[in-house]
Amino acid sequence: MPYIDQFFEVLVTAGASDLHLGQSEPPKIRRHGEIIPIRQEPLTVEEMAFMLSEIAGPERWERYEQSGDLDFAYEMNEDSRFRCNFLKQTNGYGAVFRLIPTKILTLDQLGVPSIIKEFGHLRGGLVLITGPTGSGKSTTLAALIDYINTNFGRHIVTVEEPIEFVHRNKRSIITQREVPEHAVHFPAGLKAALREDADIVLVGEMRDLETIQLALTAAETGLLVFGTLHTNNARKTVDRMIDVFPSDQQAQVRTMLANSLRGVVAQLLLKKADGTGRIAVNEILVVNSAASSIIREGATQKLQDVIVSGKAQGMQFMDDAIWQVLQQGIVTPQEAYMKAIDKNRFRPFLPAEAQGL
Repeated sequence: MPYIDQFFEVLVTAGASDLHLGQSEPPKIRRHGEIIPIRQEPLTVEEMAFMLSEIAGPERWERYEQSGDLDFAYEMNEDSRFRCNFLKQTNGYGAVFRLIPTKILTLDQLGVPSIIKEFGHLRGGLVLITGPTGSGKSTTLAALIDYINTNFGRHIVTVEEPIEFVHRNKRSIITQREVPEHAVHFPAGLKAALREDADIVLVGEMRDLETIQLALTAAETGLLVFGTLHTNNARKTVDRMIDVFPSDQQAQVRTMLANSLRGVVAQLLLKKADGTGRIAVNEILVVNSAASSIIREGATQKLQDVIVSGKAQGMQFMDDAIWQVLQQGIVTPQEAYMKAIDKNRFRPFLPAEAQGL
């Protein structure tokens, strides 16, 4: 049994999501959003080097020693997989591990709005799942891929860094490729997918111009492309997609995005008031002709009106979703206020001493 597994077992038993290891620091876990140490004595350089190199293997370890960064997935047992990120920091070695549930929950079990299933019925276009780090984007996306896998015969190609949820073929064929093990980088994996008779491509992260450009082109040529971004609402997502490009290309990109974007699902996790965990809330934009012309014009501030008036089509504005869980008493006024876009709407509900926030 690898030395590091003892730490992972503590994490799993505690129901935590992440393990943080840093040279000269005690090991810590993140549980329900809070970081807590799991032992008093700090990690030594020898202990760090031994346990990290043991699970990375010689080739990856050498790559990490040279570059200072490494991403891969590690399986402790059939119930526990981890997304591993090794880094170098001021004190020396560091690493962060995220527990990846091996059982893929369904969209119904996640309790996300049912309109998200409709994105799985599309035959082409671009759908973006967005939210800050640790907001459950991968979980929602895995559930959506599983929904397609269960209901349709499609060829789904995923390009991820690293592969998080492992999908078994049901009605669909799923080809999962990891960066940099199977494809040098995201653009290479995406280009290859265009030649692999794919119906659907999942791009783990849309973080650079070339990846975004290829995703838009793939969506225009009739593939259904799912991608993730670190933005927390629909408007910011559209802005980010366009702002990546040089200003002389932005008008053309707006047109491409107006033609190919089918929807944006933004997700945030809010701490529950009773301390039992967190709840996901979503903003949903379904791109209709009104949203499409707003994107083409570059007037993204008007998207909020489209979302608010599109309730009948399953659209949902983030602050309305937060308002709903606040009204039901699921989250505290402080938590709702911290995560809301329009803070003024939630300020009156804060306790008197916090009104000045």
